[in-house]
Amino acid sequence: MQCRGEGAGYPGGMTGTPQNILSIQSWVSYGHVGNAAAVFPLQRLGFEVWAIHTVQFSNHTGYGAWTGAVFPPEAVADLIDGIEARGVLPECGAVLSGYMGSEGTVAAVVDAVRRVRVANPDALYACDPVMGDVGRGVFVRPELPDLIAAQAIPEADIVTPNQFELELLTGRTVDTLEHALDAARALRERMRAGGPRVVLLTSLVRSGAPEGSIETLAVTDAGAWLCRTPLLPLDPPRNGTGDAIAALFLGHYLKSGQAAQALSLSMSALFGLLSYTHSAGTREIQLVAAQDEFVKPARVFEAQQVG
Repeated sequence: MQCRGEGAGYPGGMTGTPQNILSIQSWVSYGHVGNAAAVFPLQRLGFEVWAIHTVQFSNHTGYGAWTGAVFPPEAVADLIDGIEARGVLPECGAVLSGYMGSEGTVAAVVDAVRRVRVANPDALYACDPVMGDVGRGVFVRPELPDLIAAQAIPEADIVTPNQFELELLTGRTVDTLEHALDAARALRERMRAGGPRVVLLTSLVRSGAPEGSIETLAVTDAGAWLCRTPLLPLDPPRNGTGDAIAALFLGHYLKSGQAAQALSLSMSALFGLLSYTHSAGTREIQLVAAQDEFVKPARVFEAQQVG
């Protein structure tokens, strides 16, 4: 498994063609969730993003009302066919998936990953297993958690569950740092052999953590790292933050090949984004206003090795 580094034509003064990322997620016209939260941060980091939308809604469903349509799996597969016909899949460095929505879409995403890997064996697959959250429970179709666990996780190089999703995927309670490490390691055992097998546990709230903080944990073959930031009083929690952190972590990991560095920079960027959002008092995350944070966070939170 070859991790691409700073010499491969990435941002920060390098020259050459930017790396391409295929991102298969939901889309909203108003606000920022799914691809609408992931594409711009990756572009701001200097990546080309080939976006395929699994749904197109007027706004995220947290508002209680929306318009738009869920695209059939055949539409996703058809778009992959069209991209493949351009002969560009060998230039795809990673696939990022988020909300899938149906059994057929899970299969279409996994098929896309396999087709990209045939063209470029070094391509990474980052799976954000969007299934539910603390306080909301499972908010996807009841069959999807098992399908994602059985089909997508075994193909993944990077998985970015939140605390609720990690518990759902592993059947383990995550309430302490040791429990979080154990659950992340158990999930890693089910990921693609030969890949980096990185588990990024987001929105970790546990006993023993300083009050008023929130943490993200990265677990790899080389060890485990924890990054802690202040917990901003955003009530309700803002939609799209999980989509943004998955994209930011993938982008920084592709640039450095180092999980600890990617964890620090992505969490620092997310804190900057949420700080802008808190200051603005808006329900939607302030993706455009905070764009400089993605490249150079104003406040950097270091990742501490914990295992």
